Amino acid sequence: MKTNVESTRMSILQFALIILTVFALSTGQILFKLAATNFAYNPNSIIASFLDVKLIVALLVYAVATVMWLVVLRSMPLRLAYPFVALAFFIVPIMAHYLLGESLNWKTFAGAALIGVGVWISILE
Repeated sequence: MKTNVESTRMSILQFALIILTVFALSTGQILFKLAATNFAYNPNSIIASFLDVKLIVALLVYAVATVMWLVVLRSMPLRLAYPFVALAFFIVPIMAHYLLGESLNWKTFAGAALIGVGVWISILE
């Protein structure tokens, strides 16, 4: 008898939760980048750096993403869920471009296409 974890079909809710988790992780990365720009590694400023709002929000976003990820893993195999995390390699550069003004080029999109194909192949039944 199969348990829910052994099920190989992904529901729309599971898919949505995985995508939401990946977007939360990607958002956390943008917030970490913003926090890093103000982070000071000297003894006089390190406590203030750890109390930076951007860093605290990034950690909270990651905490929420972790809880969502646990919900995903409770109901489906890791081998199906985990490949979707690779989509962050595309989402983060896009977000960094629009939110941080970082450059984008064709290699980002070529790499994203390869990652997308890899995710699709890895979850095929």
